[in-house]
Amino acid sequence: MSAKAFAFGSVSILSLATGAALAAGPTQQELNNATTDSANWPYVDHDYRGQRYTPLDQINAKNAADLTQICAYSFPEKMPAQTAPIVYNGTIFATTTHYTVAIDGANCKVIWQSEWKPRDHETFVTHRGAAIKDGKVVRGTADGYLLALDAETGKVLWSRQVVKPSDGYFFSMPPLIYDDLVLIGPAGSEFASKGWVGAFRLSDGEPVWTFNTVPDPDEPGAETWGSDPNVLKHGGGNLWTPMSFDVEKGLLYVPVGNPAPDFYDKNRPGDNLYTDSVVALDVRTGKLAWYYQAIPHDVRDYDLSHAAPVFTIEVDGQKRTLIALNGKDGLMQVLDRDTRKVLYSVPFTTRENADGPISSLSKRICPGLLGGHEWNGGAYSPQLSTLFMPATDWCNQIQPAAEQPNPEGENKRGQFFGGKFQFEPWANARGWLTAFDAATGQKRWQYQSGKPIIGSVAATGGDLVFVGELTGDFLAFDAKDGKIVFKHSLGGPAAGGVVSYASGAKQYVAVVSGFVGGYYNQMAPEIGGGNPTITVFALKP
Repeated sequence: MSAKAFAFGSVSILSLATGAALAAGPTQQELNNATTDSANWPYVDHDYRGQRYTPLDQINAKNAADLTQICAYSFPEKMPAQTAPIVYNGTIFATTTHYTVAIDGANCKVIWQSEWKPRDHETFVTHRGAAIKDGKVVRGTADGYLLALDAETGKVLWSRQVVKPSDGYFFSMPPLIYDDLVLIGPAGSEFASKGWVGAFRLSDGEPVWTFNTVPDPDEPGAETWGSDPNVLKHGGGNLWTPMSFDVEKGLLYVPVGNPAPDFYDKNRPGDNLYTDSVVALDVRTGKLAWYYQAIPHDVRDYDLSHAAPVFTIEVDGQKRTLIALNGKDGLMQVLDRDTRKVLYSVPFTTRENADGPISSLSKRICPGLLGGHEWNGGAYSPQLSTLFMPATDWCNQIQPAAEQPNPEGENKRGQFFGGKFQFEPWANARGWLTAFDAATGQKRWQYQSGKPIIGSVAATGGDLVFVGELTGDFLAFDAKDGKIVFKHSLGGPAAGGVVSYASGAKQYVAVVSGFVGGYYNQMAPEIGGGNPTITVFALKP
């Protein structure tokens, strides 16, 4: 393996020849130190803390206008383009429902391409990324499998079905890998399933531990669901977005989804733990360390979708480690990791009738059940002490069902909402990107998009924020004042990841666009979009 050091701006980069480097890494030390990694994007949110920030500064607010498209890669299938790529030693790894690919991040040439052929029913075909460690790329599937591929060749090293689609389960979230543990949980709240998160051996997929995000009848928290134990069997609380990890404390921070049925709540009185909560678990044992419930007794499908970014900042003369909790309710609650007290709480999109019970009459709710944050969260710039939050601003009407839904019957039909919802016209839908002072929550600047921003954001040491829009535009903002310094039409909506990395002494930025899929395909089919595409940019030579 050969290594060559480069420096540009204030950042030094170590460029490695791939080959043996891919087979060996990233190592645990590299993942632990990823917050300061200047070349790689080794986790879907860049690092365990979910900061979505790279120190790279070759591209900056002064020269971003000189960005140009270098290359593009399109997947061979038209499936939801919601993947969040990862990058290690210049190689981009990305996924769709059935494909996992490795491409050269400097020219988009395919290194390998692996196709998963389903072995069972596919409950829901959305997929949002993979994880990498020690030369293994790990992902879940829509038919309930977990599998590992060789990072050099794409060969399947092992596969194991860990959930049954017949029970309403599927995998859409990207895993998190620590040591020899693959951490992941299945989605399926709207398919009458019951949530959990678990650890599996990286070496062979063998299960290690499981924590129920909706308790069994004999577990703590079951009393918050009322007296009917059958409710717990289909209680939701599933996972579908990235987790974060605290290396210092050894704690996994799990953002837990909504209770089920979503709108009908007469059969589930109480707070409904641990739905809409951040659950902190001992990463080695799965034992509960603490939890904070952002929304007790949810009746609006307001999943807590992100327990990140996690960041350390000075507040009133003291250094404090904070967790930005945010989700579909459009409210960012910044929690002190050590005291578990909310430091501040600020809205990042329109909120109307977002709290309290819902009557049997149809009621306008903002944000709607596709609102606030979806599968992509915010970014944090330690250089500017600023949080950047993308958002959906799209309202809907909700009407709870008059009678308790049948989970078995609903499961077979594929939905377990327990009521009706109707979105306002797509023409009314908007989006936001808001910059907040990370210590106080004070708004620094805000940009309104013509459509919801559900693509991810990436902040850089060049004081830039990159974001893709459903309008099909790829934008770079001056992170200090929100001025647009670069704009490029992708030819299709962007709802996936944005990453920045270095290869061969050059900084690159890549964005995912294409067919959005999922509930967006049902509510706003006019979005359109083709096969998922990764487009790569760099400064003009």
